[in-house]
Amino acid sequence: MPDNTRISKKVTAILVYGRLPLVFFGMLCAVAVMWTRSPLLYTMGVFFLFVSMSFDLVDGWFAARFSPDLTFAHLAERVMDKVVYSIIFPLVTAGVMWRLIFISPGYTRPELFHAIFVLILCVIVLLRDNFAHFIRSFAIIRGQEPVFTEFTRLRTIVAAPVGTLLYAYAFYIPNGPGWSLYNWVSWLGSLPLKTLFIIEIIFLIINFGSIAGYCRKYGSYFLDDICDDDEPLRRKILSFFPNSLTVMNAVMGLLAVFFAYQGRVKESYLFLIGAALFDKLDGSLARKLGLTEPIDNLSKISLGSILDDIADAISFCIAPAWIFYIILSGSDNIFVMKLPVAFAALMYAVFGIGRLIYFTLDKHPIPGFFKGMPSPGAALLVVAPLIMFNQSVYDDPEKIYFWGVFCFVTIIVTAIMMNVYPVKYLHMGRFVSRNPWFGRISFLVLLTSFTPYFGYVMFSYMILYLLSPLVTWRVPPEDAARETKS
Repeated sequence: MPDNTRISKKVTAILVYGRLPLVFFGMLCAVAVMWTRSPLLYTMGVFFLFVSMSFDLVDGWFAARFSPDLTFAHLAERVMDKVVYSIIFPLVTAGVMWRLIFISPGYTRPELFHAIFVLILCVIVLLRDNFAHFIRSFAIIRGQEPVFTEFTRLRTIVAAPVGTLLYAYAFYIPNGPGWSLYNWVSWLGSLPLKTLFIIEIIFLIINFGSIAGYCRKYGSYFLDDICDDDEPLRRKILSFFPNSLTVMNAVMGLLAVFFAYQGRVKESYLFLIGAALFDKLDGSLARKLGLTEPIDNLSKISLGSILDDIADAISFCIAPAWIFYIILSGSDNIFVMKLPVAFAALMYAVFGIGRLIYFTLDKHPIPGFFKGMPSPGAALLVVAPLIMFNQSVYDDPEKIYFWGVFCFVTIIVTAIMMNVYPVKYLHMGRFVSRNPWFGRISFLVLLTSFTPYFGYVMFSYMILYLLSPLVTWRVPPEDAARETKS
C-alpha cells in the first residue's frame, strides 16, 4: 500500500473520530468556565469546538475518497454527528441560561426571549437528528439507500458552525486579556442579538426543511406494515406530517408579528420567509405521500385543507397587514400619521382572505399556476419595504415620509394584484423542485440579511416575481405542474 494512501486513511480516521474528544474537551472547558469564569478556559473551549467544526466540514470529503469501506465511513460520520450534536446543543442551552443569570443579571426582555428561543432551537435540532435516524432505518429496511435532500446537505454544512457560534456566545467571559485569539473569540461571543436571531431563525427553518425532506422521501415506508392495507388509517397517520408543517406556517406568521412589535422588522421578514417555506413544504409533502388524491369513503374536505387555509390567512393575510399597521402607526412623523394606515391594512387582509376563498372554491384551476398573485408572495412583497422604512427611522429620518408613502402604495397595489385572476403566476415551489439551482440562488439572496441592503434586495426580488407573468405565461401548464425534472 503506498504511503500516501495509508496516510490519507489515517487522516480520514482522525477527522471522523477526532471530533468526539475535541467536543468532550470543549464540554469540560465550558463546565470549568461556569465554575471559574476563566477567559483562558473560555478561549480554549471555543478553540476545541472550532477545530471540531473544521473536522466536520471536511471529514465527509476524505471518507468518500480514502476510506476502504465507504458505507461504514458514512455510518461512522452520522454516528459522530449525532453524538457530537447531542453534547453541543444541550450544553449551549445550559450555557445561554448561565450567561443570562450570572454574566447579564440585569438582562432585558429580548435577552430572555433569546434564551428561550435557543432552548427551542436546540430541542428541534435533537428531534431532527433522532427523526432522521428513525426514517433512515425504515428506508434501509426497504432496500432504499438514503439520499440527502438539499435541506439535509445544507443542514449538515451549517450545524457545526452554528453550534460553535452559540458556544462562543453562551460561555462568553468579558474583559479578558489582550490576546489576539481571545479578542477574536470574544467578538463572536459579543455578537448583537439581532445577528444571532437571524442566524438562529435561518438554522431553525433549515432543520424543519430537513425533517420535511425526510418525510417527503421516506415517510410512507414505515406505515406500510403497520396499517396492513387500511388506507384510511394510513392516510390519517401520514397526514400528521404535512399538518405539522402547516401549523408551523401559522406559528411563523405569529412570530413575525411578535418581532414586529419589538421593532425587529428584518427578523419578522425572515419568519415570513419561513412561513412561505412551510407553505411550500406541506403541500409538496402531502402530494408526495399521496394525500391529495381523494378516496371513495373519505370526505374531500380534510383537516389538512382547513388548517392550510387558516395558516395561510394568518401568515400571509393577517400578519403582513398587522405588521404594516404596527410599523407605520408607531411613527411620530406628522405626514405618515396622516396616511390611512388602518384602512390599507384592513383592505389587504380582506382582499387576501378573499383571494384564499377564491382559490379554495375555484373549480377550474390552471395546473402549475396561481390565478392572481399568491398570498405568500404578496406578503413578502408588502413587508420588504417596511424594512427600509424601519431603517430610515434610525439612519435617515428625512426619508421616513418617502418610505411611508412607498409602503402604503405597495400594500394597496399588492392587495389588488392578489385578486387580478386573469394574471397567471408560476407556482414557485414546484419551479424550485424542478430547478434546485434556483433554490441555491435564493439562499444566497437570503444571506444579504446580514447586510443593510436586505430590504432592497428582497423588494427587488419580489418585484421580479410580481412582473414574472410577462415571461412565464409561455410555460405550458403540464410543464409548470411538474415537481421534478422530466
